[in-house]
Amino acid sequence: MFQPLISPSRSLIRLSPKALIAAALVTLSAQAALAHEDITDAILTGRAPSCADYVDTYSARATDVQGARTFAASVEITVSGDRCVISSNAVPNHDFNATGRFATRFAEQSQTYSVPISPTFAASPTALTLRYDNAVFLNGVKLDLLAAGCYGVGDGRIGCFNMSSPYRYDPMAPGAGFGADEHNAHTQPNGAYHYHGNPVALFEQDTPISPSPVIGFAADGFPIFGSYIADGNTIRPATTSYRLRSGRRPGGPGGTYDGTFVDDWEYVAGSGDLDQCNGMFQDGVYGYVVTEAYPHVIGCFMGTPDPSFQKRRP
Repeated sequence: MFQPLISPSRSLIRLSPKALIAAALVTLSAQAALAHEDITDAILTGRAPSCADYVDTYSARATDVQGARTFAASVEITVSGDRCVISSNAVPNHDFNATGRFATRFAEQSQTYSVPISPTFAASPTALTLRYDNAVFLNGVKLDLLAAGCYGVGDGRIGCFNMSSPYRYDPMAPGAGFGADEHNAHTQPNGAYHYHGNPVALFEQDTPISPSPVIGFAADGFPIFGSYIADGNTIRPATTSYRLRSGRRPGGPGGTYDGTFVDDWEYVAGSGDLDQCNGMFQDGVYGYVVTEAYPHVIGCFMGTPDPSFQKRRP
């Protein structure tokens, strides 16, 4: 969880009635300040699995490095009934686009997502589609894993909306050429910044001494954890159970299965730590886990994605 910047005093001992009122006002003011946190370049640490544990208003400053523009990020997490509502302007809490090749200039958004406080498993997993965003991270930036580009469809980068089309590019593949920046993110045609993989600025990447924190929530409400898990007394990255197929592609672009396309991968149960949706139980809590290899964050939904994640039509 983000660390609060203010720790208000609660001591009201031996004060006069007038002083008590004044002190109470100071305490309320400090508590109001606590309801707003500057999370610029914050590293997440909390592992509370419920979205309700992150209710707050957050702000940050972030610079589009190549665009030479600085933006004010705004994120608000509230509770409405049995759901959390996460609203943001889609500005990250870290500088971005130092190395990207964005096809569209970054633009602020107005986006609101709703997730259940107590997510439940569906009867069977739900496949990812282009119709839905996949998740929202605690910095208010969304996860949108799938590319709308397939080999042999248009220019290969946009226009492939039929989910049954073969040879869909994986934007995270080294040779895919989708212009992601140093945070594994880029912009959509409307300028919306979104991650395709590991949001590297949100949690400890190098030498963590404990399992990774919750960094966001999937469209079905289940939490998303960073990469590192506890394996006995060892802290190590979780491993996906997807493996590259052997041999060569039978058609399309041909060549060996090298991970350029999502079709290059197949799920092999038990070959890694995670299930087909790239999730696992940790301390009795189910959640998705960020991985270096495909599917990177989420392979499918174990619950039912909320309609608020359905993408707007252009």
